[in-house]
Amino acid sequence: MKTAENVPKRRGQFAAICYRFSRNRMAMLGLAVFLVVAFFAAAAPMFADYEADAVKQNVYTKFFSPGQEGHILGTDMYGRDLFARIIFGARLSLLIALSTVGASLVLGCLIGSLCAYYGGWLDTITMRIVDIFLALPMTLMAVTVVAALGTSTTNLIISLTISMVPPFVRIVRSAVLQVKGSDYIEAAVAYGSKDMRIILTHVLPNAIGPIIVQATLNLASVLLSVAALGFIGLGVPSPQPEWGTMLAESKAQMRYYPWQVIIPGVAIAVTVLSINLIGDGLRDALDPKLKN
Repeated sequence: MKTAENVPKRRGQFAAICYRFSRNRMAMLGLAVFLVVAFFAAAAPMFADYEADAVKQNVYTKFFSPGQEGHILGTDMYGRDLFARIIFGARLSLLIALSTVGASLVLGCLIGSLCAYYGGWLDTITMRIVDIFLALPMTLMAVTVVAALGTSTTNLIISLTISMVPPFVRIVRSAVLQVKGSDYIEAAVAYGSKDMRIILTHVLPNAIGPIIVQATLNLASVLLSVAALGFIGLGVPSPQPEWGTMLAESKAQMRYYPWQVIIPGVAIAVTVLSINLIGDGLRDALDPKLKN
């Protein structure tokens, strides 16, 4: 039975969402882990030197085990410090993932909202094009684009953005259609507001819930795709530290030096899991059925 002490007082919508999210222990655990990863990624130069530790080769220090001679996680086959490569790899992977999700979110919101708001031939033609792109797996499409443009960080972001836009268009279109016929939209139209102003100030803000959840979950998918492309040699070119590329370089030594594979593999798994936990928590917090 609820008492006066444990019943939350009436609060604003944003505060209520934060409260429900904070009550989800797994989501808070995921947020804490992700913040730790983000901190080491942002503060990587404070813990290691990029050129000296993460890139420069030294044959005299190769295959050091974790903790040997000051190397926290050991060294790889080229004598590069694994801890330095992991934290600088986190910086690069998160930069690519955030850039991809941000660009695809903007394009998806623009295209999806216009299609849902205006409908007609614009909606029909655009959705058929989106269906064609959705018929191809995201990673396969990214591989095709990277193979055509060449391997580089910029081309990787472009390829992943192209493959991520169609799902965002679908999600945004569905969310906008749910609020398009609301009374406040009709009132804004009757008041004489311009269409773009209505979309930006009334439609999208009231359809932002599922869009945020989709963006969070797509962040985890992009991280996996970046690692997968790096593993098959179509990702970030060496010697830049990237977790998928590190896995590919160390797979030949997996039998005798297993930590070479385990460390970047755990980094990928923990980061993706933390983002998925955050996404699940946001989905529950934004669920209208749970509003106070």
